[in-house]
Amino acid sequence: MSLRVVLADDQDLVRAGFRVILGTEPGIEVVGEAGDGAQAVELVASLRPDVVLMDVQMPRMDGLEATRHILSAGHGTRVVILTTFDREDYLFEALQAGASGFLLKNASPEDLVESVRVVARGDALLSPEVTRRVIARFSTAPRARTRPPELTDREFEVLVELAKGASNAEIAATLFLGETTVKTHVSRVLTKLGLRDRTHAVVFAYERGIVTPGG
Repeated sequence: MSLRVVLADDQDLVRAGFRVILGTEPGIEVVGEAGDGAQAVELVASLRPDVVLMDVQMPRMDGLEATRHILSAGHGTRVVILTTFDREDYLFEALQAGASGFLLKNASPEDLVESVRVVARGDALLSPEVTRRVIARFSTAPRARTRPPELTDREFEVLVELAKGASNAEIAATLFLGETTVKTHVSRVLTKLGLRDRTHAVVFAYERGIVTPGG
């Protein structure tokens, strides 16, 4: 079955461009378009798409508020935030609202298509430039590193590395572990903390002072 996508953007030309890009891809179908957040919420409730590509700044209801409404409804739809605004506050508000991805509108058509496929299969996606810039502003704060009681010491070490944007291979090298062992630890961290994916592990660590903004 095709992945069913709703486009939410207040600019007709932007929606038309996304529709053309996605419409040429096998296995992806654009089933609806919304010009504001409130309309996006209504469309998702009626169409139950797999993915919504959501602009941030829209009339009536912005994309962040619309994302909160959509995901709290429990339809199983996943949201990718699309914006021209490369700002950390939008990024974290979007992730806190439950979005599975954050992509800048200057991304390539290939990245747009991949974002739909990635989040539809249950993974999370951030544009590489956003990830690099946000992670670059994180500095570890040892005095704030209070280990969540659910985690073992080793799992906490893995969480810290996750929060710094490390891949499984990088975590394995840093902690002198095998990659298979790292994958097991990552899975346990997400399960114990009730997190959907690695991206939300970063948000968890950021919010609790395990990593903090800094130079």
